[in-house]
Amino acid sequence: MSNPTFQSSIDELQAVLTASAELGAAVEAAGEVIVQALLAGGKLLTCGNGGSAADALHLAEELVGRYSVERRALPAVCLNADPTAITCICNDYGYEKVFSRGVEALGKAGDVLVGFTTSGNSANVIAAFEAAAERGVVTVLVAGKSGGSARGRCAHEIVVPSENTARIQEVHTLILHQWLEAIDATTWPERLP
Repeated sequence: MSNPTFQSSIDELQAVLTASAELGAAVEAAGEVIVQALLAGGKLLTCGNGGSAADALHLAEELVGRYSVERRALPAVCLNADPTAITCICNDYGYEKVFSRGVEALGKAGDVLVGFTTSGNSANVIAAFEAAAERGVVTVLVAGKSGGSARGRCAHEIVVPSENTARIQEVHTLILHQWLEAIDATTWPERLP
């Protein structure tokens, strides 16, 4: 395999972005669900593995902190952010339950779970979706490739049309930034329910 040039990576990303325009309605619908859940006093839960863990952490930290405007802190928990919880759960229950245990502990009806998985085949993210569905937590899949085994399991599904993990993750960042812009465009009361 030859080393791609920066220009070839840009060209590939541009092609994926063009194809991803078809995801606009799904991205906006999921963003509205997140905004409405937060306005109603719910929280956002996020999870993912590897690069997707970074995306999950990025989304959650921008709510507790801020993205681009001053607003009140919003409730968000990244389930892959606490190494002590991760090692405890993995040691006692196995890696497949690493996120579902967090959903069991923290998830309630009115919350939203966003699971990032480029392949759609992360067993621990799928288990988290199953635990969320049992608790009335709205589920949002952010994936790529075919959507994998996670496809068809969530209330909202956004599958980036690419087989390249790097390009998929680059579009995932664009998606989470779009949600953050929608959140920042919302007028937040000082105190939420």
